[in-house]
Amino acid sequence: MWRKKRFYMIIALLFILGTTAYMNRGALAMMGFDWFLQGHVEGKLKETYKPLEGREPTVVSKKKQDPFSVLLLGIDQRGNEIGRSDSLLYTVVRPSDGRMLLVSIPRDLYVELVGRERKDKINHSYAFGGAGMTMDTVEKLFDAPVDHYASINFEGFRDVIDAIGGIALPIEDDIVNDDPGHEHFVIKGGQDLYNGVDALNFVRYREDSDMNRTERHQQFLHAIIEKATKLKQWSKIPSLIDIMGDNFSTDIPPDKLVDQAQQMLSSKQLQMYSHTLNGKGARLKSGGAWYYFADEEDLADVQAMIQNWLDPNVPSSQLILPPKYASDDGMDKGMVAQPQGN
Repeated sequence: MWRKKRFYMIIALLFILGTTAYMNRGALAMMGFDWFLQGHVEGKLKETYKPLEGREPTVVSKKKQDPFSVLLLGIDQRGNEIGRSDSLLYTVVRPSDGRMLLVSIPRDLYVELVGRERKDKINHSYAFGGAGMTMDTVEKLFDAPVDHYASINFEGFRDVIDAIGGIALPIEDDIVNDDPGHEHFVIKGGQDLYNGVDALNFVRYREDSDMNRTERHQQFLHAIIEKATKLKQWSKIPSLIDIMGDNFSTDIPPDKLVDQAQQMLSSKQLQMYSHTLNGKGARLKSGGAWYYFADEEDLADVQAMIQNWLDPNVPSSQLILPPKYASDDGMDKGMVAQPQGN
């Protein structure tokens, strides 16, 4: 009789443990990452850790929950080219409430390049002085700190996207690039997922306005982040880092990068808010180069919004949101990425 009761007790215990494991499979996967993979991943990330000369890396945050800023640089570099920052995103990360603010800076924005003592297109700052000059220039533009940078060569993401099974992109109609001065390609609209070649062509497409291209870069990065929150296959991470190779650089130390990525990707509700700096395009002189000039009122609003997001004492309910997320009823309409278990 006792053996029979013990048998049922064991079965009940296994059922409870199994149910608990299933309901918390995301957390258990994260625990498995901590136990078996974290040291391995940090070792591989050492190759991507590239602090900038003359710019002391800051601590990601004084407290693990404090907001911090990262300048994301999407570099379109082919072969031995120096490359230019084709996409610039000033990002505020708030680990405490799982929110991210992404402010897109048009690559043709006419600004003072810090260290060059002249005005030019902001994307030229990377060619002249690398990530350091771009960080200094963005700090002056927004009157806000740039705590870290992360430089991504889009070329390196082609194989990564294939390795994670493709990403979802908002392409309704075919995109046809038939400009004789650029590479010819066609991206078929209406697909559920797009492979690495299509995604790379999506961010490189040049035949519409610079603003549309900036929006596509935002959509691309949103798609990557959203897919990452749903992946939850931590065992794939080392191989994905290998695939990226030299195409990813940052001044965030490997251990801090892993900690923050885990915290954000395990958030119950990761919300991302994007805004593109408003303005208009024009030439300084007839026949001269085309520039983008920021709207001063919008620039002031963006500066206030960034300061608001960087303040750790501001609760999520009092964050200043970009205009497109402010509805008539005041409801929050951020883009939501829901982490899912395997």
